[in-house]
Amino acid sequence: MTLRAPGMHYGLHFRFGAGTRDDSTMAPLGSLVSTHDTVPLQILLPKAPMNRRNFINLSALAGSALPFDPFALPSRQERKTPVVYPDPAVEIVDPRFAKYKVGNAAVERLYTGARWAEGPVWFGDGRYLLFSDIPNNRILRWLEDTGEVSVFRSPSNYSNGNYRDRQGRLLTCEHDSRRVTRTEHDGSITVLIDRFQGKQLNAPNDLVVHSDGAIWFTDPGYGIMSDYEGHKASFELPANVYRLDPNTRQATVVANDMDKPNGLCFSPDEKKLYVVDTGAPKHPGDPHPIRVYDVDDGVHLKNGGLFANMSPGSSDGIRCDVDGNVWSAAGWAGEGFNGVHIFAPEGTLIGKIHIPETCANLCFGGAKRNRLFMAASQSLYSVYVDTLGAQTP
Repeated sequence: MTLRAPGMHYGLHFRFGAGTRDDSTMAPLGSLVSTHDTVPLQILLPKAPMNRRNFINLSALAGSALPFDPFALPSRQERKTPVVYPDPAVEIVDPRFAKYKVGNAAVERLYTGARWAEGPVWFGDGRYLLFSDIPNNRILRWLEDTGEVSVFRSPSNYSNGNYRDRQGRLLTCEHDSRRVTRTEHDGSITVLIDRFQGKQLNAPNDLVVHSDGAIWFTDPGYGIMSDYEGHKASFELPANVYRLDPNTRQATVVANDMDKPNGLCFSPDEKKLYVVDTGAPKHPGDPHPIRVYDVDDGVHLKNGGLFANMSPGSSDGIRCDVDGNVWSAAGWAGEGFNGVHIFAPEGTLIGKIHIPETCANLCFGGAKRNRLFMAASQSLYSVYVDTLGAQTP
């Protein structure tokens, strides 16, 4: 606030910008450029000398005006150019995808301010979403009712993937501590696994829970390859996919035929497991694969093969809907590729959701599980779709 000469109008100017602070935004995809809008609030004062009483009155008047300014509300919608429905960011590649597109729903940016957003998980009982901001060493929480974003856990041990077990507890893959943890209902943290056969895990990345309570997780080791998402350290184990038995707490290797196993999910009937391999192709023309395996008796994998090729970019996190379609994060190939690619159960690309940032991971949520949340580079996005996520809870 600037004090001016007596007898003149005193103007208060408040500056806001989606890219400058950790508050909620709900910007349509069509206009995601971060701007700084100066909103003037004119306060007319009597022509009197500026003394202590007038200064206090001025301050009080300014404070009383703030609650009526829509820009001061954390859940405000930014004054952006509206998207014309149907949103062209939701692309129908195959006619089978048409029934999943909601004609009067747009892709929204809910938040920006992360360095590398990952691991979204929905808590319907609290109406909030948790997601990791790995380089900033924190887990963030987005509230559905207000749109506010706050810090849920810091430090988070450079957490990456998050999921919920069948009892509703938070499960987390931690890069820095090289372990998988469970947050109990009272807030305490239980270490589920940090070693295998006497050796430290690499850096658990993503996880999913089977209906029998077993935790399946990937361990590619990205968290020990640099100090940006963890800390540099030596690999003690190959990059494996593990199954952690809920009763014995014993882990077994269920897949060891990938370079960097990453995101994973079960089909709705749990007869198939999809796993993303984000390792560099060994030969020119080799795919950037999403692999699929048959699940044998809920314990072992067999008949592994290529489900989809994400070249020229790559996948990361994946989820299934109730119809068995695979919704895959997509990135590292620029405009027209980044976002989410949707594959039919036999592996045909049927749809795309375009966003201007590389998407790392995703999940379904909302009151009806028909809202797709996308953790993408520096931001969190969402869009309503006409299908439901297959995850439980």
